[in-house]
Amino acid sequence: MRFDAFSEIIGSINSHELPGKEAQLQMAPPFRDVLLKQTSHLIDNAKLAAVLALFYPGKNDNTYLAFILRKPSPDVHSGQIGFPGGKPEAEDFNLQQTALRETMEEIGVQSEAIQIITGLSEVYIPPSNFNVFPFIGLTAETPDFKPQISEVESVIEVSLKAVMNAKHQIITTVKTSYGLSVSVPAFNFNGHIVWGATAMILMEIIYLFNLILKK
Repeated sequence: MRFDAFSEIIGSINSHELPGKEAQLQMAPPFRDVLLKQTSHLIDNAKLAAVLALFYPGKNDNTYLAFILRKPSPDVHSGQIGFPGGKPEAEDFNLQQTALRETMEEIGVQSEAIQIITGLSEVYIPPSNFNVFPFIGLTAETPDFKPQISEVESVIEVSLKAVMNAKHQIITTVKTSYGLSVSVPAFNFNGHIVWGATAMILMEIIYLFNLILKK
């Protein structure tokens, strides 16, 4: 879909209720329920984080979505593909501001150039004890991405056409932060595997966009 058409209809996403778990659980790892039970005593004191699903005009003015490949590190999400985002800082007046600031820091897109469309359903991540608050945003100009050297290996650009194509939804084997190899639902975008919380967030976006297209 061309970005001009996308930008005209994406705002209507706010006329729909968030599907939440109905969408998220389609991409939830099979061991998630066990982890939630094991960490139930931690959830009330979970750390906060915010991420941004940023849409923009890419090749041939078609709509694209930006992901990041995180650099190897001691972090439990080391080397995984996700959305730009992170923890709140003292200067952030809300989690939306956190998502914007982190996006600027991690991929170099200025906050002033981004329009926030809506917030999505939060996702709790047991391995890191984070409650993640996602947002959908768009920028009208094709970004000149500048990955943060210390944290981001690369920016992965995926077309909306690919995101919405169910053939990219797969079952694959991944290695978890606990060192176990498990089969999980995931997205495969040209060999880039998106799973876990990011896949759960992405599925809610897909669900909402399908509702818009049905109108």
